[in-house]
Amino acid sequence: MKHKFTSKFTKSYHSFSNNIQLKFDKQLGYLLNDIRHPSLRAKKYNEREGVWQARVDKNVRFFFEINGDTYTLLNIKNHPK
Repeated sequence: MKHKFTSKFTKSYHSFSNNIQLKFDKQLGYLLNDIRHPSLRAKKYNEREGVWQARVDKNVRFFFEINGDTYTLLNIKNHPK
């Protein structure tokens, strides 16, 4: 699988600390190899729009779409509690 970032994702990504960025980078590797990797906990977030959600850590989630063989990263943000 391939991936691409939206400008919204890139802006949000750079607003996080280096620690969170490194965690995301690790999770992206898992996503590209196997969407079912247990630490991702990937699931459909919005079935109608085809948006998925996966975990960076306990407090941060990222959102993406699957378009053919490409993951389009839409956003990364803090998970509301």
